[in-house]
Amino acid sequence: MSGDNHRVDATPTPAPAPAAPAAARRLLVPLSTLAGVAAAFAYVGAVDPNEPGHYPVCPLLRLTGIYCPGCGGLRSAHDFITGDFGAALGANALAVVGYVLFAVVWVVWAVRAARGLPFRIDLKDAHWWGIGAVLLIFSVVRNLPFGSVLAP
Repeated sequence: MSGDNHRVDATPTPAPAPAAPAAARRLLVPLSTLAGVAAAFAYVGAVDPNEPGHYPVCPLLRLTGIYCPGCGGLRSAHDFITGDFGAALGANALAVVGYVLFAVVWVVWAVRAARGLPFRIDLKDAHWWGIGAVLLIFSVVRNLPFGSVLAP
């Protein structure tokens, strides 16, 4: 049998592990993000920020007496998660807008991920300047006497 150089490999090749369904794999990051946000809201819903000693005080408010754009955000989240939407708006109206905006963006992200489509938020410089302007105006107005309705 000269010329027969056939070699048989006796080690079996392991079968590939069953892959998770493609849609579930694509939804892993959006669902993980939602789980993290839900856990944070659940904690703030269970631990009332209106009771002293649970959360730190805003350093800007403590040092200057000026409300930052985030002041009242924890109380707003607590009121939002417990269903008191009027109080949530009163504590920080901009935060409530943020909660709703997050929900809309998350749904679009999850639907696109489930369909295998890319999702990217590509904000131009003008958008960032606009967001900054809204935060600045909100901060200034809520600290003026006529804007006290926006103060927490």
